Amino acid sequence: MAARQIPVHVDRESPIPLYHQLAEQLASAIQDGLLQPGDPFEREVSLADRLDMSRPTVRRSIAELVARGLLVRRRGVGTTVAHAAVHRRNELTSLYDDLVANGREPATRVLKLDYSEYDKRAALALELDSRTPLVYVERLRLIDGNPIAILKNWLPPSCGNLSAAELETDGLYAQLRRRGIAPAVAQQTVGGRSAVPEERALLGLGRTDPVLTMTRRAHDAAGSPVEFGDHCYRADRYSFEVTVHAH
Repeated sequence: MAARQIPVHVDRESPIPLYHQLAEQLASAIQDGLLQPGDPFEREVSLADRLDMSRPTVRRSIAELVARGLLVRRRGVGTTVAHAAVHRRNELTSLYDDLVANGREPATRVLKLDYSEYDKRAALALELDSRTPLVYVERLRLIDGNPIAILKNWLPPSCGNLSAAELETDGLYAQLRRRGIAPAVAQQTVGGRSAVPEERALLGLGRTDPVLTMTRRAHDAAGSPVEFGDHCYRADRYSFEVTVHAH
């Protein structure tokens, strides 16, 4: 697929640097939908020749768009228009809630639903005996048909009436609330690492692409653990936002 050439008009007499003028007009084209997520972006040398600009100027413009999350570079693929990233605030919400809050239409594919999963780490997090059979849910979350996250959750046996159909139409926390289980507080650990082969296949990642990770243990208002999650996200389509306060 050939890259679309976006009309650009720069003012060479303006005190605004050419690279910034170019970056702003290309950013507007992306934000206005002239270039769609996943579209190939015009090559640096072509853009420089077409606009009679130096390659370093064009390279700086492209670097600015990459830094702003509007373009993404991939080895063997080239530069493409990035999918809009989902920004997650430091609040106790589900990914489904976050996507809806960002004006997106999430979809879910349940990869596994097991009512008798044994997992020592999850049992410890839920303060249960390691021999306790847990409810295990593994889901793939998508936006516009594109995968964004793999969500793995362990729940107490009392949640054994969850169905795959329910989990594909709503968020996990919404389903818990309908059952009188209300997550009120959680401990989260956010990190990053290389994707493993299974994650690369499900998320459509390259061999060297990283993932964001988050583990979470949620409690209800009485302090009882109600959910343990181990999630991974496409790093180019997802970010966490945290507000910190000075003492």
